[in-house]
Amino acid sequence: MVSRGLEGVVANTTRLSDVIGDKGQLIYCGYDINELVGKVSYKEVVYLLFHRKLPNRRELEAFVRELRSQRQLPEPVIEFLKSASKDAEPMDVMRTAMSMLGLYDPDIGKEATPEINRRQAISITAKIGVIAAYFHRARNGKSLPPVRDDLTEAEHFLYLMCGEPQAKEASDTLDVAFILHADHGMNASTFSARVTISTLTDFYSAITAAIGTLKGPLHGGANEGVINMLEEIGSEENVDGYIEKQLAEKKKIMGIGHRVYKTLDPRAPHLQKMAIKLSEKLGDPKWIRMSERIAKLMKEKKNLNANVDFYSATVYYSLGIPTDLFTPIFAIARCSGWCAQVLEQLEDNRLYRPLSEYVGEPPGKKVIPIDERP
Repeated sequence: MVSRGLEGVVANTTRLSDVIGDKGQLIYCGYDINELVGKVSYKEVVYLLFHRKLPNRRELEAFVRELRSQRQLPEPVIEFLKSASKDAEPMDVMRTAMSMLGLYDPDIGKEATPEINRRQAISITAKIGVIAAYFHRARNGKSLPPVRDDLTEAEHFLYLMCGEPQAKEASDTLDVAFILHADHGMNASTFSARVTISTLTDFYSAITAAIGTLKGPLHGGANEGVINMLEEIGSEENVDGYIEKQLAEKKKIMGIGHRVYKTLDPRAPHLQKMAIKLSEKLGDPKWIRMSERIAKLMKEKKNLNANVDFYSATVYYSLGIPTDLFTPIFAIARCSGWCAQVLEQLEDNRLYRPLSEYVGEPPGKKVIPIDERP
């Protein structure tokens, strides 16, 4: 029996995260996402995914020192970010820069060990935000601030992007967004990373593959589509007519519905609250009012709920983050999950080799000499 898109197929086991679609639950290592948000920081979640336990204070301090010590990019990678086309898609630059990092890792070419794999996981997680922020600065002709080791991942990204530390409210909001996006079961980009590393290629190739997968509009690119949709609608009075027209033409409403969640995406309410707060304080309230109207109409007309992309777009927009950095921010957060999933795959590796059902012409065809072919 063929399952298009592998829907319903269990490809592996994991102790990292679980998406319980019919109940609208997201679990990280036994913790419901609603239990984590507001009680732990993103750095604690990264530790949780890497070690499958929450750290005590001593463990967290040691882990944070290790993570922050790995932020500095190799000089050739920095030069690439400066020289890359200013019109390049940030996800394309991020994918290429991630691949480049593998050229300058001292352990590339050596036989991988658990210690080497763990160091590379930490290094990649530490560097991916620097890559995105540095390219954004470079494409706008701005200087690249030196990396710092006294800021959280969210604080550091905003500092590098803006050139100076940002308000605590902004970094706290981004920290929560990082937590919500850190891991999500066997999603497309995670599957891509695990398939790639299952060949026993290098760590950087696996994360590069994941970035390329996340780039797609059916995966990580959806949050950019939400803002593009809101800008196309333009004003609150246009919402109802726009939705009616899109539904009549059987077109997708960006940020609505989810492949796995059959009820509410548990991440959405957290971002919804932040979007409302930020829109009222920092941004234009019309965007969240338009979003809320769209969500209400889609629930009434199609019984579909808003997903995490729907509200994360408004959150990032209110923080003044350019639209084409929305998906890179998703990648920054998800990178910790990718790395944890790759480490888990390597613990008990087996090459992914699914079957396909051949539906071509039956065997037995004979080759016609080239001069006799029609």
